[in-house]
Parts: sequence; C-alpha cells; structure tokens
Amino acid sequence: MLKKQKIITTTILILIITSSTIPLIQTHPQNKKENPQVFAGVSYGGNSIPEAKQLINKVKSYSNLFILQSGSLQRDTDAITEIGDYAIAAEMYFMPYFGNYIETSLSTWLDSAKQRWGNQFIGIYYRDEICGKLLDNYYTFTNPTTKDTITKTRYGDIVVEKTNGITIHYEFNGNINLYEPTNNGEGIHSTYYPNGTITINPPDTKPSTTYQQLSTTKPYQTDEEIAQQLLTQNENEITFLKNSTTVFSSDYLLYWYNYKAGYDTVLTQLGWNISLNQQISLCRGAATTQKKDWGVIVTWRYTTPPYLDSGKEIYEQLKKSYECGAKYFVLFNFYEENSSNPYGTLKDEHFNALKRFWHDVVQNPRITHNQIKADTVLILPKNFGGGLRWREDAIWGIFKPNETSGKIWDQTQSTLNTHNYTLDIIYDDPTYTLPSNYKNIIKTQE
Repeated sequence: MLKKQKIITTTILILIITSSTIPLIQTHPQNKKENPQVFAGVSYGGNSIPEAKQLINKVKSYSNLFILQSGSLQRDTDAITEIGDYAIAAEMYFMPYFGNYIETSLSTWLDSAKQRWGNQFIGIYYRDEICGKLLDNYYTFTNPTTKDTITKTRYGDIVVEKTNGITIHYEFNGNINLYEPTNNGEGIHSTYYPNGTITINPPDTKPSTTYQQLSTTKPYQTDEEIAQQLLTQNENEITFLKNSTTVFSSDYLLYWYNYKAGYDTVLTQLGWNISLNQQISLCRGAATTQKKDWGVIVTWRYTTPPYLDSGKEIYEQLKKSYECGAKYFVLFNFYEENSSNPYGTLKDEHFNALKRFWHDVVQNPRITHNQIKADTVLILPKNFGGGLRWREDAIWGIFKPNETSGKIWDQTQSTLNTHNYTLDIIYDDPTYTLPSNYKNIIKTQE
C-alpha cells in the first residue's frame, strides 16, 4: 500500500512540474519584444492600408518584422502611422520606406514615431540600390562648382547640360555629340569621333573645338572621381536622417560604398542569378570592416511570373544567411494591379518557407546563429567599381571592362570557390582597420 501511494505521489509531482513547464516552453519564443537576435519578416509594396494589415495578419505568428515598402504610401504619414500601429500591436518591429523624399517635416514625424513606438520602431528604409542604379540605370549628379547637370545613362553614356544651354553627350563607344544654342533657336549639332572626323549640322559651320578638348573636359574619368561623387551625392541626405534614426537600404552590388556613404544596415538582394556566397561575402565583409549590421532581402529571380525563387530554395538561402551571421531577413513583396493573389508575389510556398525558417532555424537552439565565420578576406583595389556579376561587367557603369577587371573577376571567383562561405570581400581603404578575425589575407593582383 505504501509503495502504491509513493508511486501515485511521484506521478502527481511529475504532472505538476510538467504542467508548469509546458506553457513556459510554448510561450517564450513568441515574446518577440525582448531584443531579438535577428529580425525576420516581409515587405509590403502595395498602396492599400487594408492589404497591408491583411499581410501582417498572415505572417505575425511566424515573423517579427514588417517593412512598409510602398512607393505610393511613403508621402502619407497618416497611413504610415496607421499601418505602423497595427504592426506594433501584432508584436512586430516596424520600418517604413522613403525614397528621395527628404523634407523638414519628416524629422518631426520621425521624432513622434520614436516616441509612439519605442524600440519596436527600428529605423527607416531610405532609397535603395544607389550603386545598382548608378551602374545599370539613369543617375543624375550636379556639379557643385559649375552647377552643370550631369546624367549617367543606362547605356553608360554621360550627358552634361551646362547652364548656358550647351549640351555635351559622351557616348560609351567614344563618340562625342555637342549641341550649341544659337540666336535663331536651331542650334549647332556636331559629332566628334575618336579618329578625328567631325560631322556638323548646319554643314557650312566651322567646328568650335576638337575631340581632344572635349575629351579632356569629360567628367568622372577615373574610379576615384566617380566613387567620390557617389559618396558626396548621398552622404548629406543620409547624415540628415542618421541624426534622427537608424538608416537601412538594400542593393545587389558594391555594398562597400553603401556603407561608406553612411548607411547603418544594408540588405543584400538575393536573386538575380548571382551566387549566394558572393553576395554574402561582399555584404558581410563590408559590414564587418566598417562595423555595421547586415541582412538579406529575397528579391526576384525572374523578371516575369513567378518572379521569386521556389519556397525550398528561399528557405535554404535564409538558413545559410542565418548561419553566416545576417541579422535581418526579408521577403520582398511586389503587388501587381488586377492580380488575383491578395498577397502580391508571395505565394503559399514562400510563406511556408518563412514559417519554416522561423520555427526550424530562428527558434531552434540546435542551429547556431553566425556559426559560419569568415577567416579569409579578399581585398579588391581602392575605388574599384566593377559589378562582379560577369567577367565583362562594366566598371561604375561608365568604363568598359579591361584586362585588370578581368583579372579581378578571375581571382574573385577562384577565391570564392576555394573558401566558399568563410570568405569576406572588401576594398583597399586606409580609413578602416582590418578586423582581427581574418587569418588569411589575399590581395587582388592587378
């Protein structure tokens, strides 16, 4: 009888201990406000407050970050506040997007947002792809001395519009087109060729200059000039914002210069058929050397539906990035007009990938964050602006690939193949001290 009573008492004690422990195990991972090690979630790129809330409801049980990445809602601070309130109520961290939208009133809103949401407001996503757009798209500068407007086109041409009406168009192939205004309003149109040939309209007009003279006045003739102009163009605006909050952005190349311009965190864009280990090596290396944070944002693999990679591939990309030390993980979401999918380009397989990442990786103590560490660093030349997407990639979008850039490409790929995810890639820059974690230091051979 005593033995039986002892067994019953022991069983009751076990049940009491178990019942008091189970809720603790179940609820602790859901407390997402306690200084999380990582932030994982989605972005919303539509223009509807109800749709944004619908997306929050969809992911709030397996994520802790919501980015309002809407071009149309960025000027509606009331809408931003309403969506932010909803995300915060769902125990998520919140970040709104602003692109080329800097006004004094934004400072007032930022101050109120910090007061309203506390540490759950983690900063703003300001502009994106500043280096990618420089290489692949139209990009406009203003010469602070002459006030000339300088446009780099998507084709690698440079167009200079002077304040006196003269326009000089430097083609990527070396030809130079000159327009000079005249009193009759028709103007003089001339084309200067590298071989010395000149064509002029009206044809009876004498040339006003030479190819050599025009060539010597071409802006941004060196890597250093274009790199410095990029930094100057962005530093002032980013510094203005950094006085108020943490500033984020994303890009798909040249992360070093995003950080150097002042960004606190850069999300490397996964997709575009660029290798994962190269993207991680470039972004992590820049962040580590410049003492910043880094993350990943899963973007398009295709330019047509289904746009995104498969859910299985996305999960593996997120997991590997986690193991390599990324702090932020985002699924980019684009909303097409008249689409039947209420969640934009994200489909069930993508949501399931995020859910699996959250439960099987982020909340899994058996998977260590930042367990794959870089012990090797490849140092690229100072101010080098090659896109490194293929061997013949343009340099800064305005220089043709050359023998040096080809050698850099070859060495970069061979080093990546040898060291894989234990490699970081940085740039030669005396401004920064090389971190001590790099045991193997490799410099590119120009």
